[in-house]
Formats: sequence, C-alpha cells, structure tokens
Amino acid sequence: MKVGALYDFLDTLSPFATQASWDNSGLLIGSREDEVEQIYLSLDVDSALLEEVAENSLIITHHPLIFSSLKQLNFAKYPSNLIQIMVQKKISLIAMHTNFDLSHLNAFVASKLGFEIVESNEFVAYCEVNQRLDDLALHVKHVLGIENLRIVRAKEWVGRCAITTGAGGDLISKIEADCFLSGDLKYHQAMEAKENNLSLIDIGHFESERYFPECLAQYLKNLPLKAIMSNSKNPFEYK
Repeated sequence: MKVGALYDFLDTLSPFATQASWDNSGLLIGSREDEVEQIYLSLDVDSALLEEVAENSLIITHHPLIFSSLKQLNFAKYPSNLIQIMVQKKISLIAMHTNFDLSHLNAFVASKLGFEIVESNEFVAYCEVNQRLDDLALHVKHVLGIENLRIVRAKEWVGRCAITTGAGGDLISKIEADCFLSGDLKYHQAMEAKENNLSLIDIGHFESERYFPECLAQYLKNLPLKAIMSNSKNPFEYK
C-alpha cells in the first residue's frame, strides 16, 4: 500500500491542517509513492522500536521525530541516528501530534478515566466529576498506572475537571475548572495554579499519551495492512 493513500486516510480521520502552528505533524520521512508492507503505531520513535520494525514499513507516531530544522546530520546523535536507521531500512514516518490531540486523544483518555466530556475548548476537555480531590487523585493514579502522583491542592472538592494530555502547563491561566489534569507541570506553574485556586494533578507526559497506539488502532482495522501496536519506552524510571 502506498504511503500517500495512508496519509490521505489519516488526514481525513484527523486533519493535519488543524495542528498547532509550532507543530510538525505529517509525513516526516519517506514519500507518498513509497510502498509499505506493515504499519507500526507508537508514541515516539526510539532505537528499541527500530530494532523490531521490519523493512519497508510505516511508523505512525504521536510525537514528531523532527520538530525543527536540522542543520546537520550527525549520525552519532539523536535524532539523526534514528533517521539513518530508518532510511537504511526504508521505513517511512508519519506523525499525528496536536491534530490528534484535538480530534481524539483527549477524549480517549477522558473515556479511560470514565469521564464524559461536556465541553471542549481547543486542547482542553472539560468533564463534570463531582468528587473529592483525594478520591479523584487515587482514581487517576489507579487507572493510568502512575506510581508517584504529584498534586497541587487548592480545593478539596472537584466539580468541573479539565484534561489536556501531554504537556498542558502553559494553558493554566486559561483553565476554567476546579482541577486540571495534565503532564510535565513545572514549579512556577504549580505556584500560579495554587494562588489562582486551581488544583492540579500531574498525569505525566508519557503516562497520559501512551494510549495513542490503542486509540488510533481502532480506526485502522479495515485497512489491508496489519497495524502493530509497539509503543516506545518511557525514558524516565521511578525509584
């Protein structure tokens, strides 16, 4: 199957034109005319993933391997080392990042948590949860499998909850809820939230977005190629 046909299918599912201005979603490695024999789904591309990916395959990731212009290809350093392997094995790459956040991933994670979205505002999904902050935190910890959960306690009761998968800390000033669930939350963002009476639960970047393969796979079942869910590894360890 040609990469171009797969790209067009994905573009219909989650239009690449809706990605954020700073993003780099789309066809990053390969051409529309390339023929691929298998599809692999992953949050990221890493060296462990490339060891198992067969030649003449397509990898669809959430995070773009190439975010900004490459001025040098140093094959001893990331990401050039991975690009070299992919070119050698004739592996194509499509990234579906912020466009897929908007269309599918936030809603999928909210559903995993058993929450119904009552409103969506760009990259933020709002849900009515109506429970104590401690109960919400334990529920999130259990469902998402987070070993060490960081919270900012501003309110004991959470009626309205906001969710942004990945890193949503820069959105804190715009959140209109009792609690905000997102990842990669920074110290000064936590200070801002607490002073503005907004509780936070850090759901992790990897932990909240690792569902990308599972979410996308359900839409690829009728394609003539097999889609293999083979997620990249979390670079962080917890002791």
